[in-house]
Amino acid sequence: MINLPLYNPIIQQIENSLTREKQVSWNVLRLDLIDEIIGGNKLFKLKYNLEEAKKTGLPVLTFGGAFSNHIIATAKSCLLNNISCGGIIRGEKTSELNHVLKVAEEFGMNLHFVSREEYKRRGDEKYQNELQNKFGKHFIIPEGGGNVLGVKGCKEILKPIAEEFDFIFAPVGSGGTLAGLALSAPAKTKVIGIAVLKGENYLEQSVQRLIADDSSVANRAERVDKLNWNINKQYHFGGYAKCNNELLEFIYKFKTENNIQLEPIYSGKLFFAVTDLINKNFFPTESKILCLHTGGIFSGRTAFKINS
Repeated sequence: MINLPLYNPIIQQIENSLTREKQVSWNVLRLDLIDEIIGGNKLFKLKYNLEEAKKTGLPVLTFGGAFSNHIIATAKSCLLNNISCGGIIRGEKTSELNHVLKVAEEFGMNLHFVSREEYKRRGDEKYQNELQNKFGKHFIIPEGGGNVLGVKGCKEILKPIAEEFDFIFAPVGSGGTLAGLALSAPAKTKVIGIAVLKGENYLEQSVQRLIADDSSVANRAERVDKLNWNINKQYHFGGYAKCNNELLEFIYKFKTENNIQLEPIYSGKLFFAVTDLINKNFFPTESKILCLHTGGIFSGRTAFKINS
């Protein structure tokens, strides 16, 4: 067993003039309340990866950008479980580390900065072998925890929730969370990912691959391509980590009205999208909607202030 925060689902209902006018039930699964750093979807993506790492007795090596939620969550999780860890960080090292990398280093993660060109090779087996030769044998967790073990953990997000919903929404960056939800949601539930980057067909291919690799698929009555999910690409605001004042103002207003802090990289885009879809009558009357708040508040805190 590994030591990670407990998961006791908290669902908060959003009730306002819009939901009353459109006659829909909008609920938020507050995964962000599990833990400031390990909470959100990272808890589930890391759970079985760290269990496997602990079995091997190897240190962990993973990948991420300078403001990566995954990097800091991995660092803290490894600290809690006495696992040594290293992070391959995209971009050159700056004279002063940002708040994310500084805390990751304080948690004990060894940071290794690489060029953006080199970072593009992170998924290549040859490159990972080069890293093993350079730093010694490690248990490698892919960027964002997006592998079979990460999906296995994400399949447990809905497990303790008895209530069924017509629509479940989550932000999509690498696809692991969406794959886990698609595999575990009731057949009648439509699982929709909101793309936070310009992925073209990359995101669909990533989710399809993760679903196909899941060991339970072969035993399911449904064909993989009949699972009830899709990805909406209309709300990425220009690409990954990009936003504008419209989004930032929405985040501020949403916090004021609902006491739920969002950030502009993942959750802000998700909740903006659902608000817009409710406005545009995307949902039939009496629809029950569930949104996953996947955390990331600590990493995104410097972006909360609206730029003039």
